[in-house]
Amino acid sequence: MRYFIRQLVLNFGIDLQISRATSVDEIKVLLEKLYPLKIDKELIRVGSKKDGGYLVPDDFEDIEALFSPGVGNKQDFDLELAKKGIKIFMADASVEGPKINHNNFNFVKKFLGSIDNDLYISMEKWINENFLKDNKDLILQMDIEGSEYEVIYSIPKNILERFRIIIIEFHNLDLLWNRKFFYKCKNVFLKLLETHYVVHNHPNNCCPTLRKGNIEIPPVLEMTFYRKDRANVIGYVNEFPHKLDVECTAEKPLLLPKCWYKN
Repeated sequence: MRYFIRQLVLNFGIDLQISRATSVDEIKVLLEKLYPLKIDKELIRVGSKKDGGYLVPDDFEDIEALFSPGVGNKQDFDLELAKKGIKIFMADASVEGPKINHNNFNFVKKFLGSIDNDLYISMEKWINENFLKDNKDLILQMDIEGSEYEVIYSIPKNILERFRIIIIEFHNLDLLWNRKFFYKCKNVFLKLLETHYVVHNHPNNCCPTLRKGNIEIPPVLEMTFYRKDRANVIGYVNEFPHKLDVECTAEKPLLLPKCWYKN
């Protein structure tokens, strides 16, 4: 219902957040920077063949660890990588631990955040306290219900560069029409783009898109980033969905809007 109300607000040209609205052109420029790029490595699905799996480049050699904040009901992605010999570090203060277990699983009952205290742990401390080898790469898979913006913005560049592959579920993107949120979100995307390319984008069909002009925004997106030094770019991805994509929920299927990729 809230997305229906926001769409009505947009149709009538009123900014729900009582601040100057972001222009269509500003959003278009940002989306163009996020066009997924085609690389010379195949994208494979890791994890469940249904919800709980993600598309990532097939490049796991010498990956030491996966950092996976936000422990949901499924650990298919974590388990498949654990079986490859990759250490799995999970964090979530809202649960007692993962639903399943493996010798490579490590869990801390804290939320990932930008500070360190009894409830939160920063990415820098989380990595450093596990004494990982400096010459080994990492993976980040993050679904933390809207806290991803604060977390990414707080991660030092030298730490971010350690992640060969980053998978993030971005939330509340329908608020891009609000100028304050737009600049927060833009700064996070630009930070990621300093070191990584977008190589895949998949909308979560949990809720409908919001449209204004020729811009259509899914509120929730699963995005895969790949570090630039590992990527040989051969063009833009111009066909969606990928053959390995599946819907996240039983709701109506949702295609990635054309304004989010080169076509």
